[in-house]
Amino acid sequence: MEVVSIISTKGGVGKTTTAANLGGFVADAGLRVLLLDLDVQPTLSSYYPLRHRAPGGIYELLAFNERRIEQVVSHTSIAGLDLVLSNDDRGELNTLLLHAPDGRLRLRNLLPVLAPFYDLLLIDTQGARSVVLEMAVLASRLALSPVTPEILAARELRRGTLQLIEDIAPYRHLGIEPPPLRLLINRVHPVSANARLIQQTLRELFQGHHSIHVLDTDVPAIEAYPRASMQGLPVHRVEYRQPAGRVAPAALETMRQLAAELFPDWQAWFAQVSGRPGANIRNRMPDHGENS
Repeated sequence: MEVVSIISTKGGVGKTTTAANLGGFVADAGLRVLLLDLDVQPTLSSYYPLRHRAPGGIYELLAFNERRIEQVVSHTSIAGLDLVLSNDDRGELNTLLLHAPDGRLRLRNLLPVLAPFYDLLLIDTQGARSVVLEMAVLASRLALSPVTPEILAARELRRGTLQLIEDIAPYRHLGIEPPPLRLLINRVHPVSANARLIQQTLRELFQGHHSIHVLDTDVPAIEAYPRASMQGLPVHRVEYRQPAGRVAPAALETMRQLAAELFPDWQAWFAQVSGRPGANIRNRMPDHGENS
């Protein structure tokens, strides 16, 4: 099971949108995806309509070490895309995990319970430094950080997110390597010279860094993303053709490129996603068995 935490210590950079759309795309490719909503503001939990709502959510999973999948996993309207709802609206988990002996490793220790059922676990986190955020990163094989092409966002990346990765480095003594960090430049305006300059600066800044890499994929600032959110659909289903006269590619191609860059072993699956109404790639793909 691949485990990816979507992180940033700065709010409003597009973590939830990235989690929802990446998860929806990978599920439409025929893989089994679980979204984990760790944000106290449960935007991801309300992104997709639910076919089935579990009795519990993230609080029961982490506070009580609930290992019965049916008690904490809800099913979204997207086939193959499940969700552990955020139900810690008072933020009690942060205090609980802070004082628990296994607090920062609790999610990591629960991964074997989830691994037989899913190919990909996507963890949406809150935009602030916390024990819960550190726990998510320590459970991950990869950390993905959206960065908007703004000077303040670039500064916050270095001050907050990169500092977080450095601060959990001592867990190497327990045999836990901090995950490599992938930077996704988000909401790029194609005609903005400032955006292009920041993209170039970020790529030059981390060129040659062994654990931090700026993705080749960037996400354009197009109206398809808020429109998809309003409809409760993955963006690749809303915009699967490039509009005439627009420079930015169709949202389908952006999501395909992003997924393939993050998970190259699944490129053949991603290539067959069409996004067109009525198309269901899950019915056309062979059974892939368990990927744990």
